[in-house]
Amino acid sequence: EIDTDPKTLKMRVSQLWSWIYQKGLTNFSLMSNLSKDYRSKLSNSFHLRRPKLLKKELGSDGTTKFLLELYDGNKIETVYIPERNRGTVCISSQVGCTLNCSFCHTGTQKLVRNLSSEEIVSQILFVKDELSDWSALKNQLTIKRLISNIVIMGMGEPLYNFESVRDALKIVMDCEGVSISKRKITLSTSGVVPNIVKVGEEIGCLLAVSFHATTDEVRNRLVPINKKWNIDELLNTLRSYPTLSNTARITFEYVMLRDVNDSDEDAKRLVQLISGIPAKINLIPFNSWPGTKYKGSSATRISSFSKIVNNAGYSSPIRHPRGLDIMAACGQLKSASKPVKRLREVKLNG
Repeated sequence: EIDTDPKTLKMRVSQLWSWIYQKGLTNFSLMSNLSKDYRSKLSNSFHLRRPKLLKKELGSDGTTKFLLELYDGNKIETVYIPERNRGTVCISSQVGCTLNCSFCHTGTQKLVRNLSSEEIVSQILFVKDELSDWSALKNQLTIKRLISNIVIMGMGEPLYNFESVRDALKIVMDCEGVSISKRKITLSTSGVVPNIVKVGEEIGCLLAVSFHATTDEVRNRLVPINKKWNIDELLNTLRSYPTLSNTARITFEYVMLRDVNDSDEDAKRLVQLISGIPAKINLIPFNSWPGTKYKGSSATRISSFSKIVNNAGYSSPIRHPRGLDIMAACGQLKSASKPVKRLREVKLNG
């Protein structure tokens, strides 16, 4: 049996979190400040499983994409993006996606299932293993951590898996856990309105919104979830986001698509729509993928769009695509996992 005395249990939890999330151990038997009997009980009752690496691709810019296999054989992709002053891990929240955004490669893969909180956190732990990033926690004053930022921008819509994402990020943000500040974590949603405020109330991380259009007619085509929660409803919800401030602005992500959403009129409508919301607009050159019907806006068109937004008082950086040569850039992630029909699941389970 595992200790149930509250004081002892609290101490054991602190010891285990240190071994698991700060030192990266995956073997209970190596946790030297626990008794051998206790370690044996833990080994017999629990596991510290990492996803299995199936493929690792290194881009010319240093971006690394990992194809990971989960315990049930399903596959996800996780990306590490090194930069001069930070290192970012882009993690997935679902196997596949249910949103069907027409410009996104991930959207061409049907939703298979949600990830558990364990599977979400394990992506970060896996990348820390790959980078040998655990030693940085032993002496934070002299050794720079390679992973400093987390973005939930991989496969899936995180707000359709809110509870697991929330529980995972609480472990990531906890000072005794992975210990990454909520100000270094950005969650991206396509606009699941009922759960947006809950992100601010229960997680407190930074929020990004996949916006991509300035009229409902165009957004309905690009981001079909807009048919359920349209632009007005989405923006009204964002205006009441609990942690919204000039130091915690909402990021509007805007993929630039030639002759679809990139006109000067679109830029002017955009600044009118978000008026009063502390925000910045990330302009994202379209990252092509096999079979897409879209083309990216020209550099001149993007620059003109950015100038209008900037002149209105909003920061509008043009995102430099990372990992293009390994299909690891925004909107390019996709695994080979396929949904299992419900009828087959019932038969297999008896």
